[in-house]
Formats: sequence, C-alpha cells, structure tokens
Amino acid sequence: MDINQLSTIIKKKILEHRIVKSVEIEDKSFLHKDHKSNEKGKFHIKLKIKSDELNKKTKIESNKFIFKILNKEMKLHIHSLQILFI
Repeated sequence: MDINQLSTIIKKKILEHRIVKSVEIEDKSFLHKDHKSNEKGKFHIKLKIKSDELNKKTKIESNKFIFKILNKEMKLHIHSLQILFI
C-alpha cells in the first residue's frame, strides 16, 4: 500500500463519522527514515481533524475515538500517528 491509498482510506473512515467536519493528512515518514524502528511499508502520519464534538472531549477520549476507527490501519500500515484536533 502506498501513502495515497492509505490517505484515502483514513480520510474515508474518519469522515464517515458525522461529528468530523474535515481531515488533513500529512506524511511525516521522511523525518523518521533513519530510525532503527522504521519499517518499510509503515508510515508516520500527522492528522489535523476539525470536529467541534471531539474538541469538547478530553484529548484521551478523542484520541481513543480515532485509534478505534483506524485500528486495522494502525496494525498494518501506520507506525506513528500524531493527531491534532482543531
């Protein structure tokens, strides 16, 4: 899977939840390419998620919500996930 395919899947899965207004995805893998724990085919992703409802929750609750949605992708394709709620 390449980053474009993964981005499409991530965006679709998150936007299926009506409480999310928008999602921006940024590939940060290049920053980690020389790390020992870097694995080929796994990406370092930064998400910017616009959601009034998630902003009302604690950061832990909001993160758990996103991690649950992306459970499969986390196991197979994402090494690191940074989430910003805007």
